[in-house]
Amino acid sequence: MRFGPRHTTSRPAARRGLERFFGPRGGAAAGLLLGLWVAGCAIPSAAERARSLSRQGHDEQAVELLKSDIAAHPDDVSARRLLVRLLGVTGDLPGARAQAEELARQKGASDPTAYIELGHAFELAHRYEDALAAYDEAATVAPTSAAGPREGGMRSARWGEVEEARPRLEEAVRRGAVDAETWHALGLVRLHLGDFEGATQAYRAGAAADPRAADCWLGLATVGITRGDPALALEAYDQVLARRPHFGPAALGRAWALGKLGRKDEALRALDQAQDLGAPAANVARLRASLEAGASTPAPASDQYGEDPGAAGVKE
Repeated sequence: MRFGPRHTTSRPAARRGLERFFGPRGGAAAGLLLGLWVAGCAIPSAAERARSLSRQGHDEQAVELLKSDIAAHPDDVSARRLLVRLLGVTGDLPGARAQAEELARQKGASDPTAYIELGHAFELAHRYEDALAAYDEAATVAPTSAAGPREGGMRSARWGEVEEARPRLEEAVRRGAVDAETWHALGLVRLHLGDFEGATQAYRAGAAADPRAADCWLGLATVGITRGDPALALEAYDQVLARRPHFGPAALGRAWALGKLGRKDEALRALDQAQDLGAPAANVARLRASLEAGASTPAPASDQYGEDPGAAGVKE
């Protein structure tokens, strides 16, 4: 399944912002390998021992351990899945492909797992185009599963490729991926593409999916700041502070929104709260001077207020 052109124009500012939220490409290996962690066994499984070896930098030994385990226990799916990824780490992509093909035979033709694992192997080998193709193949072989398009969309967002990420994340949502993390990623991608209405819709859906989390409300605050909508920003910062009452940058953002709405006394009280909560002193002083002078509150600078950490670069 193809979701759009693979060769997109890189957006350095967007990539910097997205990497702040998702983590840099170079840090992907640990996350992808730890993503298969299963705990609670008194005797460590082969996969658990292999992960331990990999964390110590002994990837080749981990590969040999998994190969021996699979030779003795060919139905050990968790070991084979990890082996596919570790073969990507060690650069043995033909071996990773062969193990993925065996995994596909074990899981069945309509299961996306093998293609997703192969995508991770390519990604760990820094073959991003091939990784995305594998995630798209996962979407094709399992046309009712959200796993393939979600993985492709989330990974593309991590890479800063927002044009690639958007159609995959939207397809994942159509297939039923309505968790807060997916909605948040989609909101962030739409925000980078300048689709404020779409970002607002996604962030609100994510906030509804996980009412306890602050991330999507922080995203909505960023939409409010970026499009100059202080009422939206104030609503969102109130919700952030209800969930993270000691987050000083959100109190500072709330003061900015109140100032923009002409509510000077409330804005000054919010600034006092922001100062007490440890918001950056220079930013507090700048906003206070502007409010006390009766001037319009200053335009937000990057990182001045509590914003979605993946949104850096949107206003650059």
